[in-house]
Amino acid sequence: MTKILAYDIGTTGVKTCLYHVDKTLDLAGSASEGYELYTFPDGGAEQHADEWWDAICKSTAEVLRKTGADPADIDGITFCSQMQGLVLVDEEGVPVRHPMSYMDQRASEEMKEGIVNGLKIAGMNAVKLLKSLQITGVVAASVKDPIWRYNWVRKHEPENFSRVKWWLDVKEYIIGRMTGEFVMTEDSACSTMLYDTRKKTRGWSEEMCDMFNIDISHMPPVIKTTDVAGRLRERQAAELGLKAGTAVYGGGGDASLIGIGAGCVRKGETHIYCGTSGWVSTLIRRQVVDTEYMIGGGLAVVPGLFNYFAEMETAGKSLEWVKDHLAKDEIGVYMDQEDIAGSKETVYESLYEYMSEVIDSCPAGAGGVIFTPWLHGNRCPFEDHYSRGMFFNISLDTGKTEMLRAVTEGVCYHLKWMLECEDKKIKTSKTIRFVGGGALSPVTCQILADITGRTIETVDNPQNAGAAGAALMAAVGTGSVKKISEAGSLIPAAAVYSPRTDDAEVYQRNYEVYKNLYKSNKKNFEMLNRV
Repeated sequence: MTKILAYDIGTTGVKTCLYHVDKTLDLAGSASEGYELYTFPDGGAEQHADEWWDAICKSTAEVLRKTGADPADIDGITFCSQMQGLVLVDEEGVPVRHPMSYMDQRASEEMKEGIVNGLKIAGMNAVKLLKSLQITGVVAASVKDPIWRYNWVRKHEPENFSRVKWWLDVKEYIIGRMTGEFVMTEDSACSTMLYDTRKKTRGWSEEMCDMFNIDISHMPPVIKTTDVAGRLRERQAAELGLKAGTAVYGGGGDASLIGIGAGCVRKGETHIYCGTSGWVSTLIRRQVVDTEYMIGGGLAVVPGLFNYFAEMETAGKSLEWVKDHLAKDEIGVYMDQEDIAGSKETVYESLYEYMSEVIDSCPAGAGGVIFTPWLHGNRCPFEDHYSRGMFFNISLDTGKTEMLRAVTEGVCYHLKWMLECEDKKIKTSKTIRFVGGGALSPVTCQILADITGRTIETVDNPQNAGAAGAALMAAVGTGSVKKISEAGSLIPAAAVYSPRTDDAEVYQRNYEVYKNLYKSNKKNFEMLNRV
């Protein structure tokens, strides 16, 4: 039996999971610790590296306590992490400034100078667009892409920039802190949009770096997800309560590994993720990009395949928002004066479970109310960091129940929209694996099936799909799992939701209105939100 400690480093917290890998993949125990995402009026979004580390240390101690595991028996450490963070560090691996989140959108001017000015195709500089597609297969078309944040730091913080030795992503920073080795896995390298994905020339592209004013010496050596990045150092082992010398594997980004943890390992298999963000991803054989709908095709961790990837910024984050602002802040009114969140006698395990039951009590279509989940802008099928959420078509008859359901339906409408956009260039699967925290709710799973018209499958512990994928890849690295294609048999479906047709008409009506809302309000969003 192989024992793997997997860290799922998310936007608002880390989930630490200990897996036993044998003929099955079994979760022995897990623990979570949160940290802050600091947002600023100018569009900035940052995190603190020491808060990541403290959360990792605390959650590791809790997992060891819960499971009684002997650190000496742990065969490897690995990661699944948020992607497109920008962690610029000095020679010692110390950040020169606070890490910039993938949600940071301060670099509008840098993006305009870098790829918007000049003769355009699809709103971007034609020469740079075509060159990017030729070399990397993707285009830095979002203000949130790390190329523009790198140049923002160069322009606005020259003293910090002068101390930069390495450009790292989030898990790469943690690997460096654990091992003293500074590397980047291939999927993370691809997400910088500076990595040549062509077989014969694969590696950091000097041409891309020159075109976007990037110092190529800042780009670290590239390894695979299944490679050992280094060994756990003495001091860091003591802080974590682990054994020095434990192998630390490269791991991967959430966009790469959550699909593996969903059991999608073969060409044509599609999964949907609903966590803080949300996406639709399909494994494809040939790299494809759609600049009209902002869908990229990055390298997958499955050899020979690519992820055709469509993302929305705030999926589960929208549900968290509604919990905080429509439920929790008026809990006495919303919950009939009963302290559901704190009562030991309640039949509801959590506020989310109560919300799910309330949502299920409301008819499909939410009384004609539509919610747009663009609380921090959007990426696909339109890139617009000015766009925002709204409740549309509220009447005197509208109550919180309708508004709560509208949020869930709004997220599902957007996932359907991205699914349809993918189908314009590739073929998505009829049966879709659904993972992330959103998949914990049977109500949400059924609504997603009904709105998309697809069969939805979930897996055990869907909120830990990223950590499960990371553990499987590390197990491949140890040799205990022979090949990645075995992952599908190790992760069977736990529940299946077939689409119901009774409410198809009302959902289709609302969906058409949903898609019209962005076009009708694009100028309004810009007028209200331009800094």
